[in-house]
Amino acid sequence: MELSEEDLRLVNALQISPRISWSDAGSVLGVHATTLASRWDRLRAVGAAWTTAHLMGDPKDMCLAMVDIDCEMHLRPDVTAAVAQLPEVITVEEAASNRDLTLTVITQDLEQFSTHVLPRLKEIRGLTKYHTALCTRIHTSGYAWRLNVLSKAEQQALRALAGPEAGNPSALDTVVAPLPETHLALIPFLARDGRATAAEIARALGRNPATVQRQLGRVLASRMLSFRCEIAQQFSGFPITVQWFANVPPGQHEAAATELRAIRNIRFSASTTGRTNFTMIMWLRSLADVMEMELTIQQRIPGIELVESVVMLNTAKRVGWMLNPDSTATGTVVPPYGELLPAGI
Repeated sequence: MELSEEDLRLVNALQISPRISWSDAGSVLGVHATTLASRWDRLRAVGAAWTTAHLMGDPKDMCLAMVDIDCEMHLRPDVTAAVAQLPEVITVEEAASNRDLTLTVITQDLEQFSTHVLPRLKEIRGLTKYHTALCTRIHTSGYAWRLNVLSKAEQQALRALAGPEAGNPSALDTVVAPLPETHLALIPFLARDGRATAAEIARALGRNPATVQRQLGRVLASRMLSFRCEIAQQFSGFPITVQWFANVPPGQHEAAATELRAIRNIRFSASTTGRTNFTMIMWLRSLADVMEMELTIQQRIPGIELVESVVMLNTAKRVGWMLNPDSTATGTVVPPYGELLPAGI
């Protein structure tokens, strides 16, 4: 399967405004609303693209941990499957060097990570060792990554039509509004479909549609969630995932992050604790680009020390969604707060 230029334009539009109406999107893209809806249904059905919402994990309000896992070689598939079933583990990747798996974990706070997640990791048969780095500031997140196939005018028009969920959830001045438990039950639906409507959620929960509409509005504006439109990596034009672990001089992290945002390949950058104090993840076109990108990073960020580069061999789970070996979505989602849903959902 290949994605057409029109498919990529639609994905790019939803990257900018994940919950835009089909009529508004059609007015910008010059395509009838029903055509866009049909095209999106096809992309979702084959796992080529999907919308989702996940806990932001901003260190001001939550705990975001990156955990390196070692496991017995013949039990690696079992360990991968086990850690992927934990809703707090939002991303699971198989690494090419110095660790078997790398996990991204989001919890309400450090205590929950220490008392709720780590004990369950220790119980997994075949998992022999883990090493944790804690995020102290998110600089760039995957929600901001773009295909950039739309014109600047089209991108600007889509940003003007975007709702509050499209804002930068990791901005320094962002204030996260706490949500009551009744509102948290909406999050699993948004994890499965970032475009889920109040009417759909109300039917599933057996609640009054007007009540859910109000609750949904509060959830979207809370800045608790990061909304994004994802594309199967094989269709993105950037099939290689590389993570760098680096040391940046104190006081220069924000400047380093600003330089990295100018590189379109960047998917994630953060300040961390541990053996290094800064990490960045990029999608690249080929392995040959690794050395070129390292040179670019060093030229843009004076004083940076690139300690280690890790190529990811496979992504089993990305921000809650289980993936096939070819990077398409299986359709299975392990959402946060799933325990709040009625039985059978």
